[in-house]
Amino acid sequence: MPTRPKLEHVGAARATASQEVAAAVLAARTIVLTTHVNADGDGVGSEIALVHLLTALGKQVSIANPTPIPDRYAFLRDPVRAHDRTADAVKAIRGADLFLVLDIADLGRLGHLGAPLAARGIVTACVDHHLTAGQLPPGPRLVDAAAAATGELIYDLAATAGWPLTPEAARALYVALLTDTGGFRFSNTAPRVLRVAASLLEHGVHPEHVYESVYATAPLGRLRLTAEVLDTLVVEPEAGLSWLTVPAGAVERHGATPDDLEGLVEMARSVQGTRLALLFRSLASGNIKVSFRSVGDVDVAAFARDFGGGGHAKAAGASLAGTLDEVQTTVLAAARRLLKHGAPS
Repeated sequence: MPTRPKLEHVGAARATASQEVAAAVLAARTIVLTTHVNADGDGVGSEIALVHLLTALGKQVSIANPTPIPDRYAFLRDPVRAHDRTADAVKAIRGADLFLVLDIADLGRLGHLGAPLAARGIVTACVDHHLTAGQLPPGPRLVDAAAAATGELIYDLAATAGWPLTPEAARALYVALLTDTGGFRFSNTAPRVLRVAASLLEHGVHPEHVYESVYATAPLGRLRLTAEVLDTLVVEPEAGLSWLTVPAGAVERHGATPDDLEGLVEMARSVQGTRLALLFRSLASGNIKVSFRSVGDVDVAAFARDFGGGGHAKAAGASLAGTLDEVQTTVLAAARRLLKHGAPS
């Protein structure tokens, strides 16, 4: 029997914002959920948890993403596959009376769906844990950079509204927390995150099964791709800088997907003495995506903003125009300056 989640020491501002989003949800009949291009475990987990939560309220709920849900999250997606309208996302957007944008607060991160969503002119609620400059149509905002993951905020939304949490919804939220904290290893693993995770376990989550599903079912192509990318590792120990490059055609050559690159930049960050790690890859748009990770006091969110990106203090990203060589030259030069002058040792 689904039970209500506990309200784990949520602040007044977050509780008020949760109530405003919940009111918008209750006033709507047809709700479209969406998240950023190349959705990660936090975006996917938050969406799928909401499918379970909102369908239990009698709402018509659809997921409409700019790119498909990655295969590594199929164990979450398959039970709600009928709600995934990504293949005809624009049509789903046209039929909505509320948009709920998750894990981003910027139309630009929605790819080709940004324009049709903006054109509808309907209420657009947002739940996000980034403080990234961006723009969305008007609507209630549950945005708090103190949250470890958007999934933590969805938990608060459910707890504030008194929505019962099924084991399936709890599992999806656990994936959101697990992936955005690096398996509860990163600095955003605050005591409250572990309390929320404990509550999710009390709602029927089996952590070993989730671990196996997310991290221990790698297709062979992903491992071959990882080996090829690791072969590009460059380390400048005197600067505390390490970086990786995804070779042209490597993803396709190994029958992999962009999702199979998830976590690779962490390997560069793990090199002893590294304070700033980067991963460069070419996008289908012609731009170069740069992932930034840091150790210690280096703020990569501020660094990424210099290139039109954003994120968190220790994990961020940006998409830059130019050739791979041009972008690497620019970004690496700026990284060396940052490490030399921009942050104390």
